[in-house]
Amino acid sequence: MNNSHAVEIIGVGTELLLGGTTNTDARDISEMLTTLGINVFYHTVVGDNPARLKQVMEIAMGRADIIITTGGLGPTCDDLTKNVIAEALGRKLVYDPEEGERLKAYFERRQKPMTDNNLQQVYLPEGCIPLSNDWGTAPGCIIEDENLTVIMLPGPPHECNSMMKYRVMPYLESKAGGVIVSHNYRIFGMGESEMEHILRDDMNTYTNPTIAPYAKRYECFVRVTAKADSAEQAEAMIAPVGEMVKEKLGSVVYGVDVSGLDRLVMDLLLERGLTLSAAESCTGGLLAKRMTDFPGSSAVFAGGVVSYTNEMKIKVLGVKPETIEKYTVYSEEVAKEMAEGVRALTGSDLAVSLTGLAGPDGDGVHDVGTVCVGLATAKETMTAELHIPGKNRENVRMTATQWALDMIRRYLCGLPAEIRSIV
Repeated sequence: MNNSHAVEIIGVGTELLLGGTTNTDARDISEMLTTLGINVFYHTVVGDNPARLKQVMEIAMGRADIIITTGGLGPTCDDLTKNVIAEALGRKLVYDPEEGERLKAYFERRQKPMTDNNLQQVYLPEGCIPLSNDWGTAPGCIIEDENLTVIMLPGPPHECNSMMKYRVMPYLESKAGGVIVSHNYRIFGMGESEMEHILRDDMNTYTNPTIAPYAKRYECFVRVTAKADSAEQAEAMIAPVGEMVKEKLGSVVYGVDVSGLDRLVMDLLLERGLTLSAAESCTGGLLAKRMTDFPGSSAVFAGGVVSYTNEMKIKVLGVKPETIEKYTVYSEEVAKEMAEGVRALTGSDLAVSLTGLAGPDGDGVHDVGTVCVGLATAKETMTAELHIPGKNRENVRMTATQWALDMIRRYLCGLPAEIRSIV
């Protein structure tokens, strides 16, 4: 199994076409496959219609050598994935006694009657590799058919994700030969196009390790993947390439294999024995939420104030009325006094503040997305003005907290605050 394979993921279910259900299965499967260096070329969604599913399968069989389907394996009359695929591959559906016993035990443990229609879940294509489902009722399966591998997984996300992780990934790894290792270099403060431009020549040059840029919401990352006979050899191959990525991209690379800026900032504060507080206006406590999402955050996060009105800024944080009158509430001067005020109020080592216009309406003076950030320490207070594009309220608020966290990260790591030049 190598990155010359072409994978198509087919989501089966009319609910995926109606807009109320997001196809997270395809996303999760794609993310896992990239860690093996396996390319996903197509995502397809089709409703619960046997004729259309058959047509989609015929198209997929002509352009992919690994097809992964999600959904359509349950007990109801519209769960037809196995039937259609078995017919397309010329295989009969046969009762699997082991999966049948597992299904009966599932209902017995829950003290619920098992209706006859449930048994259709354990009729599997002849000659397939069954995939036991310890998270639900419908087993998956793998069909190896000459130059084609078809993998069928249940649709519910928690079942699909677990089945992919614990059943399919070991199967694919066993077929791969050798060891594949990947590291993700997380980036904030640089767009995907600029990142790709800087690394384009290297991406075209390297084949093992490979370099692949990805855009996530609110940030980007570069994945470096190597295949070798051992994990140690793969790590040795990745190391110089990873250093090259960090050198070329600079301080926008904030971590390797970390979950996010919020977790990184918490770990940095823990390492240094420092505490943080927050004064938030336009973000409505989002930064405080992100910091307290992690167990043990009470060791570093002292508390926060959502000072949404000018009155709260003045009465609770000690912002001077004349500062607001002279500079407006959406100013670095107000952000400075907010940060200093919450630091004095909580006694924290560091304090961050955010004030701005999240939208969708402006104030006639400032553009939506104008956000000022402050960071107060025992020695100084730093401020910056952001101009976040678009009028999406959620995007402005989340992006603003990203910049605030990055400002803290840069301070704790002794890096220059480049927030003005790269917004």
